Amino acid sequence: MNKLTFLFLLTGSLSLTRPDSTAQTPASKPGQDTEKVDRDYALEATMLGYFAKDGARNPTLRANKGDRVRITITNGELMTHDIALEKLGIKSKTLQEKGTSTSITFKADKSDTYFCTVPGHRTAGMVGTFEVVEGAIATATVAGQLPMRNGKPMNLNFETGTLTDWTATGDAFANALIDQDPSPVHEKDMTIGFGGKYFLSSGGTVNAKQTGTLTSAPFRVTQPFAAFRVSGGALLDTRVELVQAGTNKVIFHSTGQGRATLQPVVVDLQAYQDQDIFIRIIDNETGISQIPYIPHDKWAHINFDEFLFYPTRPVFANELKQKDIIILPPLDPVLNAGLSGIEAAKAMTLPTGFRITLAAAEPDIVKPICFTFDPRGRLWVVESHTYPVPAPEGQGRDRILIFEDTNGDGTLDKKKVFAEGLNLVSGIEVGMGGVWLGAAPYLLFIPADFKTDKPAGPPQKMLDGWGTDDTHEVLNSLRWGPDGWLYGTHGVFTHSNVGKPGAPDAERTKLNAGVWRFHPTTHRFELFSEGTSNPWGLDFNDYGHAFVTACVIPHMYNMIQGGRYFRQAGNHFNPYTYDDIKTHADHVHWVGERGPHAGNFRSASAGGGHAHAGAMIYLGGESWPREYRNDIFMNNINGARLNRDHPARAGSGYEVNHRPDFLVMNDSWSQWLNLKYDPSGSVWAIDWYDKNQCHSPNPDVHDKTMGRIFKITHQNDKWVQVDLASASSRELVNYQLHSNEWYVRQARTLLQERGPDKKVHKALKEILTSNPDPTRKLRALWALHVTKGLSEKELTALLAHENEYIRSWAIQLLAENKAVSPEGLKRLATMARQDNSALVRLYLTSAMLRLEPAQRWEVMDALVQRVEDKDDHNLPLMVWYASEPLAALDMKRALEMAQKSKMPKQLTYTVQRIAAIGTDDAKKLLKELNDRLGKRDHSPENHELQTLIAKALED
Repeated sequence: MNKLTFLFLLTGSLSLTRPDSTAQTPASKPGQDTEKVDRDYALEATMLGYFAKDGARNPTLRANKGDRVRITITNGELMTHDIALEKLGIKSKTLQEKGTSTSITFKADKSDTYFCTVPGHRTAGMVGTFEVVEGAIATATVAGQLPMRNGKPMNLNFETGTLTDWTATGDAFANALIDQDPSPVHEKDMTIGFGGKYFLSSGGTVNAKQTGTLTSAPFRVTQPFAAFRVSGGALLDTRVELVQAGTNKVIFHSTGQGRATLQPVVVDLQAYQDQDIFIRIIDNETGISQIPYIPHDKWAHINFDEFLFYPTRPVFANELKQKDIIILPPLDPVLNAGLSGIEAAKAMTLPTGFRITLAAAEPDIVKPICFTFDPRGRLWVVESHTYPVPAPEGQGRDRILIFEDTNGDGTLDKKKVFAEGLNLVSGIEVGMGGVWLGAAPYLLFIPADFKTDKPAGPPQKMLDGWGTDDTHEVLNSLRWGPDGWLYGTHGVFTHSNVGKPGAPDAERTKLNAGVWRFHPTTHRFELFSEGTSNPWGLDFNDYGHAFVTACVIPHMYNMIQGGRYFRQAGNHFNPYTYDDIKTHADHVHWVGERGPHAGNFRSASAGGGHAHAGAMIYLGGESWPREYRNDIFMNNINGARLNRDHPARAGSGYEVNHRPDFLVMNDSWSQWLNLKYDPSGSVWAIDWYDKNQCHSPNPDVHDKTMGRIFKITHQNDKWVQVDLASASSRELVNYQLHSNEWYVRQARTLLQERGPDKKVHKALKEILTSNPDPTRKLRALWALHVTKGLSEKELTALLAHENEYIRSWAIQLLAENKAVSPEGLKRLATMARQDNSALVRLYLTSAMLRLEPAQRWEVMDALVQRVEDKDDHNLPLMVWYASEPLAALDMKRALEMAQKSKMPKQLTYTVQRIAAIGTDDAKKLLKELNDRLGKRDHSPENHELQTLIAKALED
């Protein structure tokens, strides 16, 4: 379930068009505006930037002061774009279709920046400069000279109509000279823009598969500068080289930039004057794609013309600068595609000591979209026959299958159908008396008779309002949390308004991207944390900390209760968020600088690409090498491999490092969606298996006849048969000490279902008190919580525990019901001032977000002053989220607190928040602050604050 390029089409611009701008509709065409303009600029918009007709990327647009200027953009691709001026605050309409145009018209008053407002596009390179200048707006350069050989000008501009002075190899330059524009070997809408009679191409877009080289005769460098014109692919193997004769040393090289229009490249040859060099034009790129549905690369060619010497550095308005060329790495080799299940398992590459077996395949399993285990170690798998289009109510075709390996040979030899006729199921979990399903627009519960493996009643709609805007971003990845809640994830382009069936809007929760949770007995629903993109994987580590894997944006996030995270698109629901927490990974799994999508199928060296599905933090026991414990595994869909990352504690949370990929499928059709470890410590994975790796609302795009389940085992794994449901409560308590977390989680859920038990509580408290391992203490604490075995007094006492993890979880559990006693609140305030753990202080901020703002003052006043947290990855923003509502209660007190703060942006954000209140009292308070700042040093921070205040006082 990967995020796709075309999903950018669903994003909308967040900026507003100023009333005095003259933005045109997306259907308008350049020149359609009849208003007189002095400067008329036309640009093509793509994710790589804005391009002028002469090929310049993000050209500097110039005008004299007072000129009426029009900038028209035409969409160069099927993607959402617009254009805005930053200081003037004007913005065009948003374009979506390729070939449509829009414009902005304005009076040139000040220099400015133009950019695309669609989230992520400016960062990807859609930004340029507009300059207000004095005098004539024109550029000119001195005339160049052809290099000489034997007293005659060389044929380096091909005006002889031949390849005289050149030697060719291969077939790319067999018919290389072209005298037409449009060119017969390029697409008709491409403008080459060559001078003279001829230019050279290694095949254009028609013959891109041809390869070869073209080498000039050597010539003497007689001028300090040179320039030549080039266009074509921004690929490693389509390039022009200048080579030192004799040594064969490449002294300069340039590719095209993925466009057809020839642009001049300037070369400084001062260090090589009076030496001999030659030109080598290389095309070793076929452009042939091995991905079934990825077309061949039409830019696998290079165009060249007119090498000239210059006495001084020439100036060209459309100079192709090396910093503007973003070179794509070569396509990853694809060894296999469309294999049978048995062949697919044989083709995979694993570490020494591991093996993989095919457990089930079509027709026994088709389109597995999610799965889980029951207390007997059986797999409950959902077959997704309805996706991608929801069926009418009551006409769903999805079903739940129960698979079992009865003899330990790795084959799922027993199969039952638990339920059929389900609709758009995307997540499953078993426990607390039945089966829980994410099936937008519902969260369903099917009571189960686990003795007969049949439903004990019809599906119950626990929640409704889940969106289906984008059916691969619906609720998914259901999993029991350590606190007894059912957790799940949700994507950014689907918009939900969740509540109990029939609940009014005021009793519902809006969400798109993020992590949510639902309590199975109290039926409370909450947004646990907000943001990311399309997370399709969630798991908890040994300390109960949640991690998700995401797509398109950087992939890894430690999800903190109340946290707000970097979003692929859209706004946070709280407009005063101002900034969000970024990825916890120190890496991404794609290569190149064109953004995540361009790295797909070219990023094997970095992990395979931007799209991830599944998240498993391996806690499967001692049979696997210790190095894997607490590492997070995820499938890289485009890369057809299991990525492995290592979360290492850093400050209040984690920094996540990349470790060698664990497994490579060597099969481009492979699409693992989830993986989990079992009672033996072995890992099971479901494979959607389809040549189309991208979501599409068109059901005919997906092959719905295939699906696989695989099992990964280490040589030390020992198959076991279990039935924890038949275990005694005492045995379930003892399972909290097991080295394999599978037993811990299953046993805890069973204890939760059985309810409070004094003997259970006594045994768990013994573990909490006496066991030396903090992870075992945590397991006891969580089990006590889900079985209602802890009083507030006992939890409060744990706030003084020597271990930071115990103190942290005591804070979270105390605030579980969004209320803390006055005594407990005093203890939290003391911890905010004195506790030496950044993790504890992080949990304090999360707890404050759950309490009424009026109860937060003392704790927040202490937390903002903890200078050791000013550079922490999470705390400065978490502290802001928790303290932001205080401005609405008491502006003066909030401002005083912010002025004491050691957090880097606390005062700035508080000024913004008070400015947003906008009352006379708010402006008076800001003016008083401004007067005080004026008497201080003129630091950048004070200047920023005064600018903010000035803007607020103007409004």
